[in-house]
Amino acid sequence: MTPASASILVGIAASPGIAIGRCWPVDRRRVRAPKRRLAPEEVESELARLRTALEISDLQLAEVREKVERAQGAQGGAEHTAIIDMHRMMLKDEMLVLEAQRLIREDRINAEWAVKRAVRKIKSAFHELADEYFKERRADVDYVGERVIKNLLGQAPDVEEPPPEGAIIVAHDLSPADTALLLHERKVAAFVTDTGAKTSHTAIVARALEVPAVVGVGRITSLASRGDWIAVDGSRGVVVINPSPGDRVEYEVARERFLEAEQVLLRTRDLPARTLDDVTVRLAGNIEFVEEVPSLVAHGGEAVGLYRTEFLFLGRHDLPGESEQYQSYRRVLEALAPKPVTIRTFDLGGDKLPVGMRVPAENPALGLRAIRYCLRQPEMFRVQLRALLRASVHGNLRIMFPMISGVAELRAARRLLGEVREELRREGVPVRDDVPVGIMIELPSAALIADRLANECDFFSIGTNDLIQYALGIDRQNKDVAYLYKPLHLAVMRMLKQICDAAQGVGIPVSMCGEMAGEPMNALVLIGLGVSELSMNGSAIPLVKRVVRAARAADGRELVDRLLSFTTADDIEREVRTEMLRRFPELLETEPAFGPVSG
Repeated sequence: MTPASASILVGIAASPGIAIGRCWPVDRRRVRAPKRRLAPEEVESELARLRTALEISDLQLAEVREKVERAQGAQGGAEHTAIIDMHRMMLKDEMLVLEAQRLIREDRINAEWAVKRAVRKIKSAFHELADEYFKERRADVDYVGERVIKNLLGQAPDVEEPPPEGAIIVAHDLSPADTALLLHERKVAAFVTDTGAKTSHTAIVARALEVPAVVGVGRITSLASRGDWIAVDGSRGVVVINPSPGDRVEYEVARERFLEAEQVLLRTRDLPARTLDDVTVRLAGNIEFVEEVPSLVAHGGEAVGLYRTEFLFLGRHDLPGESEQYQSYRRVLEALAPKPVTIRTFDLGGDKLPVGMRVPAENPALGLRAIRYCLRQPEMFRVQLRALLRASVHGNLRIMFPMISGVAELRAARRLLGEVREELRREGVPVRDDVPVGIMIELPSAALIADRLANECDFFSIGTNDLIQYALGIDRQNKDVAYLYKPLHLAVMRMLKQICDAAQGVGIPVSMCGEMAGEPMNALVLIGLGVSELSMNGSAIPLVKRVVRAARAADGRELVDRLLSFTTADDIEREVRTEMLRRFPELLETEPAFGPVSG
């Protein structure tokens, strides 16, 4: 369908939807920081230049924040403002400010180069991170440093010329301030960037505001020019540059079909996700900000299956206090009440702490992190547990401990939680007595002793992203081995069945919060295994609900039994696909809007 003159690019599907419009490039090339040696008498004036640039940068971000609040109010503006506030905190971070000042004084270098070197030092602390979300935060340090350097050079750090309505924004990368300004009045049709991941700010904000986005394309800025026609499929991560007039018509039709299908799916928003043989599956959402709640509810979300709390630690050199955490947890609980909210305790480690507080580790993914780190730092952990229990009276809280590898860790965490509860009661602080306590099963060791763990907690939540990687010994972000990432590998299937059987044996529910949960093709398998809650990105809920409501749990159980007789992942995948297309042909009844994609 696509002519030879058109270019098809494949990136990361960051926010679903289809858009067609004219390219509007945003130049985000790195500013070149000049390097100059200072005379002794120039040091004080250079320090004054730095202070001025920092103050101007803060004022600029404050202005962006105000614009967003005025334009978007409560419907998504806070999604931006939380990120912008983090950048404003970075402007006061000692590792940036004091280090740059030290370099000016001691090395007698100009402010621009001092900021560049300070940023480089901070980024080195993020270099070997275990978590994709925190890897992406290296970009935040760059954004802040670039802003300060541009102000030192007298250059405009923000987008000056607003894009026309319906433009496709194309950039190497976008800062939160860029994204906020470009979405001012929400006229942008889509975002496409060379870099980024599903956890980049552009992706997070695009999903929250339901704007199609494809990130990590690699070379879009070198191929697309202002005014070029661009078609974007944010659901599949496909971008087409300069499609023919006939193809543009077809893409427009595909966009209308997508919107119509979405409206049809949303008609079931308030209906239960119940199978034809009366098995109910709760469909929940994974969120990081309370501002994602309206979109989650609008798509039929019945709960929050995973609320990540690590963002509270980003862009700061101190630990978040009890009051700050309490207010954060209270907001999300009140926003969902009376729906349940599962809040995961800090999945932190030596590599995922405030700048300046990190413990070096050769392999952070297998080191001191998550529940291991929290138990090693009980005072920090107690602060979070106090905040959670205080917030529990404001909604339907469930507490979840990450990366549990054995019963001893679970007992230690529950013991500390019990001590904190009694402490609060002695202080006269009201807390709920019936807060369920569960664990994330993301380690093979936990899967293998699920029967023992099930006796000591109230629910399981399977984190398939990590469980699959640890079980198969592969990093799915590594392109050399990513092809081995197989959610339906027989080893994974056996672990999932063992986990679900153990939970059913003692009558506790099983949730799944990895990406596997949001893939409609997996729904019948997961129902058959006995998973009672699927937690995913909000936009994935309607299609998964359609499958659940058209399925029979008994058929799912029969399918699982059949799959466990196969040997290879390819055979299992083929059987699942054949079965799902036979039962639910509408899942792939239309051809992809943008033609076949290879690679």
